[in-house]
Amino acid sequence: MNRRDDILLVDGYNMIGAWPVLEKLKEHDLEEARDKLLDLLADYQGFTGMQVYVIFDAHQVPGLGATYRHHRLTIVYTKEKETADECIERLCAELHVRRRNIYVATSDLVEQHVAFGKGALRVSARELLIDIGQNRKNIEQSLREDKPGKRNTVDGIVSLEIRSQLERLRRGEK
Repeated sequence: MNRRDDILLVDGYNMIGAWPVLEKLKEHDLEEARDKLLDLLADYQGFTGMQVYVIFDAHQVPGLGATYRHHRLTIVYTKEKETADECIERLCAELHVRRRNIYVATSDLVEQHVAFGKGALRVSARELLIDIGQNRKNIEQSLREDKPGKRNTVDGIVSLEIRSQLERLRRGEK
């Protein structure tokens, strides 16, 4: 998964329940687990260039649902009586365009099959976590590499902390 025109639809609560670090956070603070998921996906989006949508299931909560931007991610809270699975299916149909791959990240096997039927590509929670981990390693390696002839002269004198702050600014964070 590394095409800039591609879209990744993530079942947010499914990832939180499937990733050990987020599952553990959820036990103490669900909001903190959501924030950590969004941070990981923002980094992933920044590195891959994919457009990432994170869908949170709010079908038990009264209301119209909401969509907003955060870290340049598109966050979707489903409408009342709409599950995350239904929202993902709807988004697959709405976003389907030729020459653009849509990936659906969920470990819900039924949802994987439905998404596949809508033309999307399946990604399990485990596969996405591995891909995110690999991308984090690539980012760290590229920050440390010293490529002769392609070296940014400012890069050599700016600390890793400052570079991280600049990266957060580039992604639109405060």
